[in-house]
Amino acid sequence: MSIANSRDLDELCYPFIHETSWLCDYELLTDELCAQIGAVLAALPNEWDDLRQDLEQLQPLVLHANGSIRGRLALKEADLVWLKSRLQHYRQQLAAPPQGFVLPRGSAPVPQLHAVRSNCKKAIRALVRVSEEGREVADILPRFLNLLCNFSFTLTLVINQRRGEAETVFVSLSYGPVKPASGQVSG
Repeated sequence: MSIANSRDLDELCYPFIHETSWLCDYELLTDELCAQIGAVLAALPNEWDDLRQDLEQLQPLVLHANGSIRGRLALKEADLVWLKSRLQHYRQQLAAPPQGFVLPRGSAPVPQLHAVRSNCKKAIRALVRVSEEGREVADILPRFLNLLCNFSFTLTLVINQRRGEAETVFVSLSYGPVKPASGQVSG
């Protein structure tokens, strides 16, 4: 037996909460992304007006992405052009972008931005499932979320650089060549 919505609106947080479709999961993930960007804004130092202005412009775009499947497509190509230009702007500020992976470390709002980055990937995966269920997913939605993921990661690097904090490189033991221990001969 499936769970039904309560008739008492105080006992219902979201009208679609009991759906089994991945669309509801996508909507919840993008809602969470919007909240996480709010947490980033709350933790930003006052002197970083450039970041604040960009995140304040970005936050409503996430909610536009949220409703763009069940409702009308609200993201525009111009939104992606803007976000990509801001991504390039911040990438140009990096003295030496890391090569490879870095561990997600730093003081607030860096952890919040890493959570945004991670949840973007989850939202993209939810879009894959929504599409598999037969709903049309406009290609602008995964493009936007991929850009947002890369933008969020780049901001972590910019913030750590502005603070003088070095990134901690992660060297995977699962991927790439295995180097023999010193004194051992590889065969």
